[in-house]
Amino acid sequence: MSEPKIGAVHYNWPNLTFEGFLQRASEIGYRYTEIGINTIWDGQSPDGAKTAEAVRKQMEKYGIQASSISAGNDFIQPTKEELDAQIERFRAVCQVVPHAGTRLLRCDGGWNRGGKVSEFEWDRMIVESFKRVADDLEKYDVRVALDNHGLSTNDGDWQLSLIERVGSKRIGVNVDTMNFRWFGHLLPKINHFFEVLAPHVFHTHLKDGRGARKDYQGVALGEGEIDLKHAVKCFKAAGYDGVWCAEYEGPEREGGVGYEKCYRWLKANV
Repeated sequence: MSEPKIGAVHYNWPNLTFEGFLQRASEIGYRYTEIGINTIWDGQSPDGAKTAEAVRKQMEKYGIQASSISAGNDFIQPTKEELDAQIERFRAVCQVVPHAGTRLLRCDGGWNRGGKVSEFEWDRMIVESFKRVADDLEKYDVRVALDNHGLSTNDGDWQLSLIERVGSKRIGVNVDTMNFRWFGHLLPKINHFFEVLAPHVFHTHLKDGRGARKDYQGVALGEGEIDLKHAVKCFKAAGYDGVWCAEYEGPEREGGVGYEKCYRWLKANV
């Protein structure tokens, strides 16, 4: 049996440069990381491939690979022109990310910033947007892991329906184990989401905590109310062989203390 691929998200380690993060994460034992698109490309420079390759080489110095790139997309837009711009940006991101050493994008649905779009329009916009980029995923050999993030995609049954309606095998999910609870779903429903999404998991955010919305408190893996072992069991049974990527939002962020605890849980349980 091969060693499990254990990673950590990069973007919530405070007070560390990217190289400082790589050094600390490597010391703990992490060998994979999810990084944001802005780490490898500013979204405008024509040298995105060059800068992405430089970041890949920087990671390799510390024995770390990119597990996925967070695309930073927002497919809920108040005008056609703004949505078209998001689609074009997404296509450009698809061309840049392989140079960072991964062909997996962790994507959002949309954020409705400024509250300008009726909730009744969210589903249509997100589904149509992924249909519009489906050919680009084939063209650039990229896969998408749709996150259950924020308000627009935080329902596992809905994520499954999107996959079915778009009809692309290149679209799966990133399961953030705590986000469902943050949204307000009860634990039995969350376990149901783990079960139905398991065959479509492309990436994970193993995250733990307690409570929903304003009562949410992040903790280290295994210290909260999420049935993480059930999630792991479901994903393994479905054949998941991707990265088990820790995300820590508890009080011990400085110096990666919380991430040390998460690493120990992952080593013992995946």
